[in-house]
Amino acid sequence: MVNKKITKLLIGTNNKGKLREIRCLLPKRIKTYSTSSFNLKSPKENGKNFKENSLIKSKYFSKKSNVICIADDSGLEIDILDKKPGIHSARWGGKNLNFNKAIKKVYREIKKKDANWKDKKIKAKFVCALSLCYLEKKIACVQGTVEGEISDKPRGKNGFGYDPIFIPKNRKKTFGEMKFLHKSKIDHRFKAFKKIKKFL
Repeated sequence: MVNKKITKLLIGTNNKGKLREIRCLLPKRIKTYSTSSFNLKSPKENGKNFKENSLIKSKYFSKKSNVICIADDSGLEIDILDKKPGIHSARWGGKNLNFNKAIKKVYREIKKKDANWKDKKIKAKFVCALSLCYLEKKIACVQGTVEGEISDKPRGKNGFGYDPIFIPKNRKKTFGEMKFLHKSKIDHRFKAFKKIKKFL
């Protein structure tokens, strides 16, 4: 079954922003389902890195739905914070995934490390692991990254998560200020997708 062209795919996320971005990347011939189609809650993510967490999700959602699943695990790694929040990026927003709260925490933690951080380049990168699984079988697991820096204040209302504070390398705008179509051609999810699309 896996060697044939995939015609149906479950997008294994309960994050509406990720769902939209992944759906836009997928070939139009593939019929996509969201986790809400099967009324599925997210599994416990106890992997040690993005790839492990991505596989936990894609295997879990595929077993629950009996459909091949593509799942993403992504986050922001900030050099000065020893790569944090990393795989805990969503958790910094608390139980309600409040990213305004998460962004404030990022700024608080950076300030603790360097009070004059706004005068410097705070290097960071976005990481995205994408995996495809059918039941327990891994079809593929890849990773994409985009380098950049942290802006001195949140800018822009587009995107989701940490997008308003991340400026990709050689750009002036944050992901939050970019139009969706522009961001989706340069970001970490797109880079990961380029590696996984040959399996679709």
